[in-house]
Amino acid sequence: MKKAIITVVGKDRVGITARVCTYLAERQINILDISQTIVGGYFNMMMVVDVSGASNNFDGIANELKEVGKGIDCIIRIQLEDIFDMMHRI
Repeated sequence: MKKAIITVVGKDRVGITARVCTYLAERQINILDISQTIVGGYFNMMMVVDVSGASNNFDGIANELKEVGKGIDCIIRIQLEDIFDMMHRI
């Protein structure tokens, strides 16, 4: 299993979760865990996903997610779990 962390941040609006999940399903990326909150009208979602069965390489996924984000006025980032863990280590 090759895990990655996806973050989605932007002004809340209808369809953000649906659009991101549709993209992931179309590329055979499995959602392992998901959390989302809305604070003061701002949407924040964090997902742990398995990219080992993805139909595209990691850089391609990152670029496509960036474009999905532009289409829904959000910032979407993906990082491999190992890199995410190292960046948030004390």
